[in-house]
Amino acid sequence: MTLDISSAPIASDTTDHAPPGPGPRARWAHDLSASLVVFLIAVPFSLGIALATGAPLTAGLAAAAVGGIVVGLCGGTPLQVSGPSAALTVVTAGLIAQYGWRATCAITVAAGLLQLLLGARRVARTALAVSPAIVHGMLAGVGITIAIAQLHVVLGGSPQSSAIADILALPGQLAGPHPPALLAGAVTVAVLLGWPRLGRLPGRAGEFGTRLAKVPAPLAGVALATALVFALDLRLAHIELPAWRPQTLLPELPHGPVLGLLAAVLTVTAVASVESLLSAVAIDRMSRRTGDLDRELRGQGLANLVSGLVGGLPVAGGAVRSTANVRAGGQTRWASVLHGVWALAAALALAGGLRRIPLAALAALVLVVGLQMVSFAHIRKVHRHREFPVYLVTVLGVVAAGVLWGVAIGAGTAMLLALYRLTRAHVDVETGPDGTVTVQTHGPLTFTTVPRLSRALAGIPAGAGVTVVHDGSFLDHAAYETLHSWRAGHQDAGGRVSMVTRRQDDEVLDPDGTVRAGSSPGQHRCRAWTPWVGHHCIEQQEDPHGRLLDGVRVFQLHTAPLIRPELARLAREGQTPSQLFLTCADSRMVTSMITNSGPGDLFTVRNVGNLVPAPHEPGAADDSVAAAVQYAVEVLEVRSITVCGHSGCGAMQALLDGVHERPGPPTPLARWLRNGRGSLDRLRRAPAEFAARPAADVAEQLCITNVVQQLDQLMANPAVERRVEEGSLRLVGMYFDFATAQAYVLDRATGAFSPVEARAGKRANEIEHHAEGPIGTGPGVRPNTASAERVNEDDRAPVGGSGEGPRLAA
Repeated sequence: MTLDISSAPIASDTTDHAPPGPGPRARWAHDLSASLVVFLIAVPFSLGIALATGAPLTAGLAAAAVGGIVVGLCGGTPLQVSGPSAALTVVTAGLIAQYGWRATCAITVAAGLLQLLLGARRVARTALAVSPAIVHGMLAGVGITIAIAQLHVVLGGSPQSSAIADILALPGQLAGPHPPALLAGAVTVAVLLGWPRLGRLPGRAGEFGTRLAKVPAPLAGVALATALVFALDLRLAHIELPAWRPQTLLPELPHGPVLGLLAAVLTVTAVASVESLLSAVAIDRMSRRTGDLDRELRGQGLANLVSGLVGGLPVAGGAVRSTANVRAGGQTRWASVLHGVWALAAALALAGGLRRIPLAALAALVLVVGLQMVSFAHIRKVHRHREFPVYLVTVLGVVAAGVLWGVAIGAGTAMLLALYRLTRAHVDVETGPDGTVTVQTHGPLTFTTVPRLSRALAGIPAGAGVTVVHDGSFLDHAAYETLHSWRAGHQDAGGRVSMVTRRQDDEVLDPDGTVRAGSSPGQHRCRAWTPWVGHHCIEQQEDPHGRLLDGVRVFQLHTAPLIRPELARLAREGQTPSQLFLTCADSRMVTSMITNSGPGDLFTVRNVGNLVPAPHEPGAADDSVAAAVQYAVEVLEVRSITVCGHSGCGAMQALLDGVHERPGPPTPLARWLRNGRGSLDRLRRAPAEFAARPAADVAEQLCITNVVQQLDQLMANPAVERRVEEGSLRLVGMYFDFATAQAYVLDRATGAFSPVEARAGKRANEIEHHAEGPIGTGPGVRPNTASAERVNEDDRAPVGGSGEGPRLAA
């Protein structure tokens, strides 16, 4: 397969170098298959959401049908699949309890009209300005509320009127559960959690499990629980699915205070719009397309208008359904439309079969969905950006007071936190040996910092020479008057005052007001603490261990005091690297030097030959690299993996010399080098090339070809494949030439390695914007196969002889 490793949808990503897509028949086949997969997920999900809200269960299927057909035809994100919204579950349940079902349908219609108006005004991107901490906190709070309520149903009871009441009633419910309902719910939960892991079983069981796991887990869980209930003849409540007669579900005007109704419409509009637009952005990234968010908002509005009129739940774009659509191979908007057609058919024709589903099984499905809305990945991200207080307050607010008040409390907390950070400034006073005083200010100087600034200035001796250095941040009128009034008084007392504005390009003001310096204006938070000096220019000891200890002593004396605050921060917060850097164990390869990185930046894996063993490689099994990759991708959630080769690689030369095929019992090194056989094979078929120069010799060409091959073998890791397909992980190929100290990056447009140019002030992804594209030998990549003749059929390079290829030293 051709590996596409771009991660963000920009114009050139989706048009300039895209391989030709499948023909019309193939697209229809993909769309039909994807629509069936999404339909099988959507039916139990829609019924479960309807159950959780207290609406007629047919309302869930109606919303799925309308969302699929209407948004599919009119939306701006072709591969997004819309339907009943899990994020609106708590809101809808509250509206039904307060106003009744038909009045809730009228509120849905009004929300749809408002979405149409907002889409016409082209303000869709404004919805994305909401703080991620508030959005994730709202979803987590809704998920917790849903899970607690549905836990009562799984235990055989009924949910209460609010999350707090559900929590208070939970001990009594746990003390006397209903065993049949608990069994059905437990089976559903077990299947939901274990179904995706069937492929991890050993041997043939794993192969069978992989095929079985293609059936959607929600469908499997509900179906198995239903079958178990009937097999054991258990008596418990089943779903009530009346015939769908839209004429009896027409909306009616709600009765109540106007402000309350307006707040209800605004809440449904805001939550549905934000969820849909965030999901649309994520699906665009995953599918590497560029959608129209305003059109998507208009499509969502039209769907809510229609859904309310026919007695359906509020509609929003859903990440679960949309992700399944992309992964199942959906190509066009017809996949979503067909899924809606199947949902409509189910609502009209399959009512009898659906009535056999136990309520506890649907409740367990919704319970798991609710718990999955509390994402630990989101918690780590908001904590990393120091927004966890906003997240926590929003979660607690939604659980305790509802979505509207929870979001309002979260927004207020975010504003207070932003105001605190905006007004937090540092004023440092330093006195030199000659009695001169330097006043350094960092951060915005506003009226809130005037007391601190006045105290610092008041402590300066009269008549002293003073230099006030401001970092160029905001200076309001109150701080300006304070500074200039003090300067006039100090000068009148015989002192000398100079005021300087000096912005340091490499200084970063952290959210807590801490000033950090970096060696470049990029995203580094730590400086290059000491210049690197080659050890060959200083006198060395004969004892290598003594030389090592000397180096440690120098570190403790000079570097440790500078790096200690940064390492203390990393010790507190844990490592959060953004990249996995996989390179060779060669002593000349200093990763921190060539990447200008510091502690916490790179999660590094090193081995002989920068190899990524392919699964089930005969005679060369090794799990250490796969374990490190899985840890980096699933636990650390790195966003980029770089495989870096280098010139003069001894492992590549050993492969050319056939060390891995020598007769006799294989040594550990020979077994390890067998993992490079794929690189030798690629060298014969499609060797990698440099864009601006020929390879120096066969060994160098194998070095760069090996990088391409290892990127391909990375995709055999399920965690990597999943993240790459989602568009949240980028794979990069790199090569470093020691002789010229030049780095090369794999260019996706040509499949060749291009030099990284030295441009001051530019970030790497701006310098080599083609470097993170697809690699391999698929469409759009035309390898030069002429140089493949440099390797004989037995995988060995020619030594001496003709001048057809470069000579290799013995």
